[in-house]
Amino acid sequence: MIAFHPIYVHELPDNHRFPMEKYDLLPRQLVHEGTVHQNQFFEPDIISENYVEAVHSKVYLKRLKNLELTRKEQRTSGFVHNEMLIRREWTIMEGTRKAAELALKNTIAFNIAGGTHHAFSDRGEGFCLLNDHVISANWLLENKKANKILIVDLDVHQGNGTAEMCEKTSNIFTFSMHGKNNYPLHKQVSDLDIETEDGIKDQNYLYELEKSLDHILTSYEPDFIFYQAGVDVLESDKLGRMSLSLAGCKKRDEMVFNYSKQLECPIVTTMGGGYSHEINTIVEAHANTYRCGYDLRD
Repeated sequence: MIAFHPIYVHELPDNHRFPMEKYDLLPRQLVHEGTVHQNQFFEPDIISENYVEAVHSKVYLKRLKNLELTRKEQRTSGFVHNEMLIRREWTIMEGTRKAAELALKNTIAFNIAGGTHHAFSDRGEGFCLLNDHVISANWLLENKKANKILIVDLDVHQGNGTAEMCEKTSNIFTFSMHGKNNYPLHKQVSDLDIETEDGIKDQNYLYELEKSLDHILTSYEPDFIFYQAGVDVLESDKLGRMSLSLAGCKKRDEMVFNYSKQLECPIVTTMGGGYSHEINTIVEAHANTYRCGYDLRD
């Protein structure tokens, strides 16, 4: 079974609606083409406060929930804060945690939102207020549902918040493959960082990815994987600076899913970024991720 969490664009703040309409269009596309059925979707509730407090600063969480962050802090987060936005964030966190719970039974699950890898333990950045991968990974570890977790972040931007939050956690391995010259300007230190030059194409990108996954396999054999599958690696992306084709991006996804299949461990996938000029390109690239995951687990 593949689980999804639909996010509807009309619920998002005005300053974050484009290209976030993909959250509304992608589920429709997947159902229309028959990749999934409507009964494979789930809409999560609000996440338990205990799970969030286990990894985020209580002072930060209190200020965030009470709408006490300054205008400067809000600008850094990328959002104008309001009660609806905060509620959505807590719901998105539960989407990934619930997906992790489902993946334990069904091998693979998705969150059509999530992948909030720029959220630090005590602050938000880059349209990320809380870090869903770290929250969910910690939930798995605390409940002894996993022992060694791998976070594979292939969004074009480094998972800087994830790296900071997992810096002192030996049983969460953070791997980020991202643009050397892209946001964030000041990178954090992941367990493995692969920085790519502007304009990297399919062959070189996939070679570096395969080499990195092989390296992790020999040094750290995980029993659970979180995968940040940003499609801002495409040549058509307005912000990405990489030059992958749609076929290359799809091959990237196949490699990650084959890797999890080889290890026989569950995997949760979140969408990450995607800012191509044409919304159809964004939706198609994200849909490929779901098609690959579904096909490889069929």
